[in-house]
Amino acid sequence: MSINDFSIGVDIELIKRFRGLNRKKSRNFLTKIFTDKEMNYCFSKKAPAQHLAVRFVAKEAIVKAINSLSKKVPSLNEIEIVNNTNGVPVATAKGYNVKISLSHCNDKAIAFCFVVKK
Repeated sequence: MSINDFSIGVDIELIKRFRGLNRKKSRNFLTKIFTDKEMNYCFSKKAPAQHLAVRFVAKEAIVKAINSLSKKVPSLNEIEIVNNTNGVPVATAKGYNVKISLSHCNDKAIAFCFVVKK
């Protein structure tokens, strides 16, 4: 693998930007970013904003990494962040192997990713 075959990305965002989003009233906005599976997961939580925010920053980090490879960047809703059977977040983006690390605290969400061209 050469240095041109992989990239890293990072993004951070304030969680408050995602507070007050309603699955029905905010549907047009949400479907531009999230898959139905992601929305089902996030809105099943007591505080969906932090889960929405951390998935958003993960997608932004992945887009940054793919963009730095000078490749066609997928839409945000074409990238999916779900939890595996152990509860570990896993990202899928067609044409890439992606590893992510997500974290959030009271007011911020952050994501780091490593992307390798398939």
